[in-house]
Amino acid sequence: MLGIKVPKRRGAREDGEKPFWISFSDLMTALMVLFLVAMAVALMAVTQGLAEIKKSTEEREKTIESCVADLDALTRLAEFKGVSVRGHSIDFGKLVQFQDREHKFEKPGDEHFVRKFVPRVLDVARSAKCEKWLKRVVVEGFASKTGDYLFNLNLSYQRSQRVLCALLSTQAADTLSTADRSLIQTLFLAGGSSFNTASGDAAQMRRVEIKLEFRDLGSAKEAPPDIPLDPGLRCPNDR
Repeated sequence: MLGIKVPKRRGAREDGEKPFWISFSDLMTALMVLFLVAMAVALMAVTQGLAEIKKSTEEREKTIESCVADLDALTRLAEFKGVSVRGHSIDFGKLVQFQDREHKFEKPGDEHFVRKFVPRVLDVARSAKCEKWLKRVVVEGFASKTGDYLFNLNLSYQRSQRVLCALLSTQAADTLSTADRSLIQTLFLAGGSSFNTASGDAAQMRRVEIKLEFRDLGSAKEAPPDIPLDPGLRCPNDR
């Protein structure tokens, strides 16, 4: 007679299985904590970035102010009395003027004064604090607010060009050094205007200014152009 197989008794199962998923409320709590941590990190990064930008901006402004202050100090020298610094512009006033409706200097001494003063400006431009932010120098000539606009516009540009001719000339007894002429050729630009001054004095419209332009924060410094040095034997304004 075959025996009846009795199944082996197993241990009693647990009444309930352990849960695999966390509850919805716990999930939302975890996500909220993760969001708050991410926001805190982002805010710290933004705050730190703004602080660095503010610091760099202040350092740039102080450096430029110190550079301009050095230029202003030049105008206090007895030999340069009459030159003034307004903002980032150097105004020669009545020390350098042009003949009426002409781009020629009013007096021979005006040209010599330009060649005497500008090298001192270049010395300041070469300093570490100025060189770091200086972008270019614009020689801006002025012309009358009355008369033909295009004629005056061209005249103001020719007056700017006349100053550059004086600086790059190699025919004068007080010719600038090769280093100075090379820096002028790569750093200076000629500009002109016929009406953007509030001065009512006609003589003040026959003048020239030197304007310094500085790089913006974060802008890369451009490499100086490789331009052969002009021999300075001929000025296009003489033709």
